[in-house]
Amino acid sequence: MGVSKQKAAENREAIIAAADSLFRERGVDAVGLVELMAAAGLTRGGFYNHFASKDALVATVVAKAMADGFGNLDEAITASQARGSDPLAEQIDWYLSPEHRADIEHGCPNTGFAGDVRRLDPAGRARYAQGLAANLDRFAQIVQAPGLEEGERRARAIALFSEMAGALLLSRAVADADPALADEILDSARTDLHNRTSTA
Repeated sequence: MGVSKQKAAENREAIIAAADSLFRERGVDAVGLVELMAAAGLTRGGFYNHFASKDALVATVVAKAMADGFGNLDEAITASQARGSDPLAEQIDWYLSPEHRADIEHGCPNTGFAGDVRRLDPAGRARYAQGLAANLDRFAQIVQAPGLEEGERRARAIALFSEMAGALLLSRAVADADPALADEILDSARTDLHNRTSTA
């Protein structure tokens, strides 16, 4: 008996969701198809009904994660502006929080996939690069400073976000072995970023 189109679509989404979570938590290379399909509640044999290869799945997962990350960033910025808050300050506080550090599976995909990207096939690397560029474009829109031209604002946004991402990655790297250092990294970067972006 065949599977309905709706059920097939649901199965495909389950595979993507399971892959997104496992890839972020363990890394793409560490996740096999048997484990992946079990996490999706399916058998290994059904994988190729949905994807031509693991690389094809990875590219799909990265593209969706980056698009979702852009959507989350856009929503957060819009919500901050609606409240009359500084969206850049709120992004810094959220990004460099212990809660975001712990939420590897659902946090920012720019850092969530950063360690894997260079080992992906060209399609996966391209999806990541496209997503990162879009996120940086949106982030640059909230970086304000007197006299900054568009190119300067973009350069500043890239530098600021690079510090945020680097601090988050380093903090995650030592969170289990040295929690105090992990917190110090977040706190130091957060303070530095606020000092450099304060309009007061």
